[in-house]
Amino acid sequence: MITAPTTMTAAHTEHEAESHYLGQFIPLHYHHNMLADENRMGNFKAAIEYAVFDGARVLELGGGTGVLSCLAASRASKVWCVEFNHELVSESRRLLALNRNGHKVEVIHANAFDYLPPEPVDVVICEMIHVAMLREKQVEMIEAFKQRYLRHFGEKLPVFIPEAVIMAVQPLQQSYDFHGFHAPIIQFQRPQLACSGTTALAAPAVYSTLDFTQANSREIKWAGNFMLEQDGTVNALRFITKNILTVMPEQASTIDWLIDYLILPLPTPLPAQAGDELGISFSYQAGGAIRSLEHSIRAALTPASLS
Repeated sequence: MITAPTTMTAAHTEHEAESHYLGQFIPLHYHHNMLADENRMGNFKAAIEYAVFDGARVLELGGGTGVLSCLAASRASKVWCVEFNHELVSESRRLLALNRNGHKVEVIHANAFDYLPPEPVDVVICEMIHVAMLREKQVEMIEAFKQRYLRHFGEKLPVFIPEAVIMAVQPLQQSYDFHGFHAPIIQFQRPQLACSGTTALAAPAVYSTLDFTQANSREIKWAGNFMLEQDGTVNALRFITKNILTVMPEQASTIDWLIDYLILPLPTPLPAQAGDELGISFSYQAGGAIRSLEHSIRAALTPASLS
């Protein structure tokens, strides 16, 4: 058995501590990238058009520029858009005033971790999402909201957008050559683009499914095995996150958003052959730092001749 050890030190732990409010501090200049992301915007628009009915009351937690609230306002009677960043509060009010139905959106300058709407709502939109549910506070935000909403308004929860998330992991041989500079480093990849330096050594395995209508723990852990399908060097793991934005039961279908892949390097590359068995384990908290996942990864290779 060949293993790739990792270590966690007190310095790592301290370095990995990130702000509780990170998900509410996406800088203004970054929002152009989000607005221009056809993969994100097209799927959210379709999900909102499906889930928000005429006359619905809608709450958005972490509204940013207000774009998703504005999309909801095309059918909703009232939308409350909660944003913590004061600069984005001003910007979202300015932008909403330029758009049809923007007058139906009330931008609330408040902490989304504490806010409750003045009356029950039918749909809650919350897009504080990062690949593998790291860094941003989607899971923590929704769980806290459900508890205070049920205490205040009773037993029925609103519909959530997204409704669920499915996460998977996949072993890779990843190129880390940058014009002759070798740099095993965290990378992100667009799902729609072919990456010439990436070779998948086995099919992805689902390691966690979160249903936001149910109680979810922030603790995510997994251990599993892959049978490698071709020769190569296992030197990275690809983390895949599919958000189920809405479920359409009458069509037996869903509207999904597959966000950028996260590629994490292994500290010790493992030369392997087809048929070898790769064991992977890791654990982390939803909303935690990327490094907290990276440093928890354990990889062990059993050659086919020994399995």
